[in-house]
Amino acid sequence: MKYDVTVIGSGPGGYVAAIRAAQLGFKTAIIERYPTLGGTCLNVGCIPSKALLDSSEHYFNATHHFKEHGIDGAVSLNFPQMIKRKSEVVEQNTAGIDFLMKKNKITVYHGHGSFSDANNIDIAKDDGTIVRIETDKVVIATGSKPASLPFINIDKERVITSTEALSLQELPKTMAVIGGGVIGVELGSVYSRLGTKVTVIEYMDRIIAGMDKDLGKELMKTMKREGVEFHVSTGVTAVENTGNAVSITAKNKKGEEVKIEAEYCLVSVGRKPYTDRLGLENIGLKTDDRGRIEVDAHLQTAVPGVYAIGDVIKGAMLAHKAEEEGVFVAEVMAGQHPHINYKLIPGVVYTWPEVAGVGFTEQELKAEGRAYKSGKFPFKASGRARASMDTDGFIKVLADKETDEILGVHMIGPRIADLIAEAVVAMEYRASAEDISRMSHAHPTYTEAFKEACLAATANRPIHL
Repeated sequence: MKYDVTVIGSGPGGYVAAIRAAQLGFKTAIIERYPTLGGTCLNVGCIPSKALLDSSEHYFNATHHFKEHGIDGAVSLNFPQMIKRKSEVVEQNTAGIDFLMKKNKITVYHGHGSFSDANNIDIAKDDGTIVRIETDKVVIATGSKPASLPFINIDKERVITSTEALSLQELPKTMAVIGGGVIGVELGSVYSRLGTKVTVIEYMDRIIAGMDKDLGKELMKTMKREGVEFHVSTGVTAVENTGNAVSITAKNKKGEEVKIEAEYCLVSVGRKPYTDRLGLENIGLKTDDRGRIEVDAHLQTAVPGVYAIGDVIKGAMLAHKAEEEGVFVAEVMAGQHPHINYKLIPGVVYTWPEVAGVGFTEQELKAEGRAYKSGKFPFKASGRARASMDTDGFIKVLADKETDEILGVHMIGPRIADLIAEAVVAMEYRASAEDISRMSHAHPTYTEAFKEACLAATANRPIHL
């Protein structure tokens, strides 16, 4: 069988690339090595983690805040049901991808795809047979897998990754989390809300270190209040499965040894590109020192007609970044001229309060020596946030000192994952802080905090602060 475009990998980048290619008239195939479509994001990443984050937040509110709202009554945790609901959400979403493939007449192959040459892909199926398909163009969208440290043995029993953490059958009393990045704080937050004693060990001097420094500081404050213990500027030196627990040895910046015992150890030190047995050597492609595939400005590799997107190339490992690249390569192949502004791809952390940022951080602007002004508005001054008892956090706007153009927006608070989109739209159109401050925002809403932060940035004139 011959196709115009073949996509290897069915995660958000892959399935979106396939859909857009089909919309543009290409005869399209997609290859997925697992039984279900959707990749890490839908199966063991974004979707199941958000399902558990929402469930755990409901439980936390029921046990900590309902009484103040005038809702009385005993609440008990049915952890297996929580995990079951998570699995049902995953099934619904993966079924949705199946539907979209059929709707767009995309041929789906299940099996491990690898290059025989640039125009022939071998698909090794579970039954041992190999199917070869011919294709004019290929999109590599094979995603990433959890990274580890050389001395850590991830046995998937006591020393686990995010995949296993999303499917535990019993609620642990204690859990250690190695890594205070997005995955670590999100899953640490899930288990902490449910009653697990969570300890986070982070090598950097703050959590979510890739985001604006103020966001990590505020998130750590709220998570500490909920009982999470943090060891920052601390490097893990040994991890041992002792049978019914895990023993972790670490050393802090003072040179002091730190010992932590927990029922489970979640290793969340990042992710690495997944290109195993892809046959890159058969088409003359090599990966860089971090396992990534090199691409040009059109996301084409050194081999004409072979493209790569998402986690296997440089840039943030985000589902929505991969989606944008999936659309981009399909349109490039069709002779169109799409564009992606990588600086305006937002990063989000789905704890509660939620965290998000887009554009330049304050630390980046200082490092560049760029003149800027800053405006900040706390949610404790928001009427809507007081009504919902979500007063933690703030919105910070960074604007050019001379032109007032918004350069960066950093948020932590309620419904921030949705609210950050207003900042992205504003920055895509190169809006000034004053532009936003003069737009009408419905009252009472959380979005008013963005307007107030812009007022603070324009001339230090917030109305409600």
